[in-house]
Amino acid sequence: MKIVATLIFMISVNISAQTGSVVAPPPNILKTNSMIKNPFELRDPFKRELRRKRTGKKVYPGSRTVFSNIQTIDNTPLDRIKITGILIGKERRAVAKTIDESGKIGDQSYILKEGMKLGENSAEIKAILPGGIVLVEKIRNVYDQDEYLETIIPVASD
Repeated sequence: MKIVATLIFMISVNISAQTGSVVAPPPNILKTNSMIKNPFELRDPFKRELRRKRTGKKVYPGSRTVFSNIQTIDNTPLDRIKITGILIGKERRAVAKTIDESGKIGDQSYILKEGMKLGENSAEIKAILPGGIVLVEKIRNVYDQDEYLETIIPVASD
């Protein structure tokens, strides 16, 4: 019982001593041992940086839609596309032309890049290689399962 009373007395004396005294400023350890000039002005690495909204421009709904009358190669069947050139660099590109019903190569050239969709089944260009392009299209087989077909269109030698 005496032990409990003594502990309560010591805790109350300690609390009263803490509230009555002024806390001393921390020693200037950081100024003498660190090369950082203002350590308390550094950014907290665990705090997420708030991004400010851009002001000045008002974006209206539907204003990001792009309308164009330039012909595209999107819905052209794959057997009517002829690759005429390959551009190799940081971003690979392929130059393609379409073939009309009579077998003539059209005058319009199209620039293709990886990730574009071509053909009636929306085949995606997966790779552009020096010898041609690789297309992958997703179809449903007779068992009602998804199946992927790879098509390679080589560079025309004409």
